[in-house]
Amino acid sequence: MHFWAPQIDPAHPLECTQPERYVLRRIDSAAYIALAAEDQSLLDVTERDRAYFFHTHDGALRAAGELHRLGLDVGGVDVVKVE
Repeated sequence: MHFWAPQIDPAHPLECTQPERYVLRRIDSAAYIALAAEDQSLLDVTERDRAYFFHTHDGALRAAGELHRLGLDVGGVDVVKVE
């Protein structure tokens, strides 16, 4: 699947076409935040690949803000881009 964007170099058209992914990481413990499969509650995981992935930076920021608003981000959370 090819996407067009003005910043893509015509000599290397497949670069910059991969979707971005972001995860939430707790600042105090450096654990990543995931969703439990059985009840969709939050749980901490040590592996980034097991964390919940957001497709946009804005979506990850909204989730972090909502966690803060609900008082669930004890120690704070950080939005991390996955390379």
